[in-house]
Amino acid sequence: MILFRKGDHFKELKPILKLGWPVILGQLCIMATGFLDTLMAGRYSATDLAAVALGSNLIWPFYLLVAGSSMALTPMVSQLRGASQLSAIGHQVWQGLWIAAIAAFFLLLILNNLEPIFVLMQVDPEVTRIATEYLKAASWGVPALVVYTAFRHSCEGLGHTIPPMLIAASIIPVNAILNYGFIYGHFGLPELGGAGCGRATAIVWWVQLVLMLIVINRPFFRKTTFFTSSRKPKLESVKRLFLVGQPIGLSVFLEMAIFSVISFLVAGISVKEVAANSVAFNLNWLTFVIPMSFGTAAGIRIGFHIGARDFDLARDAATAAIQFCLAYAVVVSLLIIFWRYELVSLYTTDIEVINVAAYLMIFLAVYQIVDDTQAVALGCLRGYKDTFVPMIFGLIGYWCVALPIGHYFAHGPISALQGAAGYWTGMALGLTCVAIFATLRLSKLTDNPRKALQLATHEVKW
Repeated sequence: MILFRKGDHFKELKPILKLGWPVILGQLCIMATGFLDTLMAGRYSATDLAAVALGSNLIWPFYLLVAGSSMALTPMVSQLRGASQLSAIGHQVWQGLWIAAIAAFFLLLILNNLEPIFVLMQVDPEVTRIATEYLKAASWGVPALVVYTAFRHSCEGLGHTIPPMLIAASIIPVNAILNYGFIYGHFGLPELGGAGCGRATAIVWWVQLVLMLIVINRPFFRKTTFFTSSRKPKLESVKRLFLVGQPIGLSVFLEMAIFSVISFLVAGISVKEVAANSVAFNLNWLTFVIPMSFGTAAGIRIGFHIGARDFDLARDAATAAIQFCLAYAVVVSLLIIFWRYELVSLYTTDIEVINVAAYLMIFLAVYQIVDDTQAVALGCLRGYKDTFVPMIFGLIGYWCVALPIGHYFAHGPISALQGAAGYWTGMALGLTCVAIFATLRLSKLTDNPRKALQLATHEVKW
């Protein structure tokens, strides 16, 4: 079992951390831009805040669903780099760009036709109007977003995680200035309220693409022969990217969707439960950024070793990642338990909400351990290009275990587990299943170089 494996595997921890810290900071910067959108829209009116929040909550799940194949570029490029096949990387990136073009087309269609969802959810007509305008305005930046994503994952696969981080940090002030102009009508721009966030978002996506185009002109990217490789789509290459990447996108979509569904179900319980649950979700995301990014970095490192056919170092990297993550999760969980009242008090002064949220922190602490473990395990499996079976794990864990059990407890006979606490219990049980299955699969895969080689060379799908 990988959790208890002994050996000098922690020598791989330093390079993983070196790759991981820029990914962590980059994710925090992305969170900051989303926070700015809701904060500045909220200053305009509560209606605009609700519209922007609903609109952004619809953009990202659909984006990940249609653009998930681009995520396969990270392990594929990493393995090619490890195999010293730099000349093949350029061709692979071009195939990712063709997939990005197809994804952009479908995402444009989706974002311009989401009004029926708001009607179905019986959303306030004014909120629906603003959210629809926001989504249509943001859609103009979709082509830039999906192309940027393909290049970003290619850079990460090459082991260069700092450039995407710097780009994410640089667009924060751009986003703030554009929001200020389009929301409130400054700098000669029209006053559009929350819908103005959509225009600002679209421009920001084009700005980050321009910055990325500057990055890919750097020597480290030119070595991939990207500028001289064949640009024609090849069905077999596109198919491989899709088979590896789409399960990743679908997995993330299913995860985000379950949180949206639970938020909707909790909304029917009480206002204080909604507020407390929102605090718990927010704190969970903040603490989850590190293991999620660490899993990405571990996958890059593993992919490099697999490409170099150094299966022992790949095993060491996976072992170090899992054991380090588990230690991190335990420490964070203890901090959450002991400081739960202080943490939730940062969000609200309402005593009732504080008490409910502090109670939920106990469940969050347990959930944190299994959630962090499964995130890193799945990141490691992606380094092996093992994505289909882990997607099935997530589907079963979230939708067949977490949701039904959580719903039962939330409305069941055990008073201590009623309400949002029941859903967090269900999530903890569901993610326990995912964590166990994912770590067991990773343990077997790290001990089976033949299977790892088959996955690397596309001889098997799972």
